Amino acid sequence: MNYYVGLSLAASSGMDSGLAILDEDNNLILVDKLYTMNDVIHFFDNYSGLKYSKICISLVWDRTMLNGKWRILGKPYQMVATNPLIPNRESWTQRYSTRGCEYFNSLMEQGIEINRFELYLTRQSLNLNSCYKERSPADCKFLQQALKMEWGLDLPVNMMPMSQLEAIVGAILARENTKNPDNIKQVSTFKNFNVIDVVKNPHALSHPSYQNVNSSKILTTF
Repeated sequence: MNYYVGLSLAASSGMDSGLAILDEDNNLILVDKLYTMNDVIHFFDNYSGLKYSKICISLVWDRTMLNGKWRILGKPYQMVATNPLIPNRESWTQRYSTRGCEYFNSLMEQGIEINRFELYLTRQSLNLNSCYKERSPADCKFLQQALKMEWGLDLPVNMMPMSQLEAIVGAILARENTKNPDNIKQVSTFKNFNVIDVVKNPHALSHPSYQNVNSSKILTTF
């Protein structure tokens, strides 16, 4: 049996990273929160189903770009690479962080299948994006209800942490990549990892396990 692991990796240990594991029967068998990279390493090093797992890890936003220097120097609206007045010192224009890449590369060398995904792009592709401010309580509630109603997941009534819900998105993408690879496209590469996304939103109701799910309910939930 394959297991599909989603990891929503945070930018630093001060924020929680979400972990979710789906099995072949669409059962959510584990959700958890991790903080430091040591927590992530400890989990995967002691995860007994690692060799049977397909893993999708979110790209990590580089938080160093969100400072006053970026806002001030970004005002001319010119391409940084072609503007000699905006030198790219200390990689401050880098969008994504390399956090964890060295360890994940070591897992790939052991034969573990690992892909990366851009969280907000995948949410949009799977019709899981909302009109609310990202990671707000309303956005969190929307995503939880959408995963429950559209994807037939057995989620609790109380609100789950956003990091865990984002990890579930990664687990769904890992499963789609395994079961329906024709519906997967490679968006880019990042540090030897393929960044993947779905070509089009899978028809959830066509799966036997989802046939009793009425997707129209999502419109009356809020």
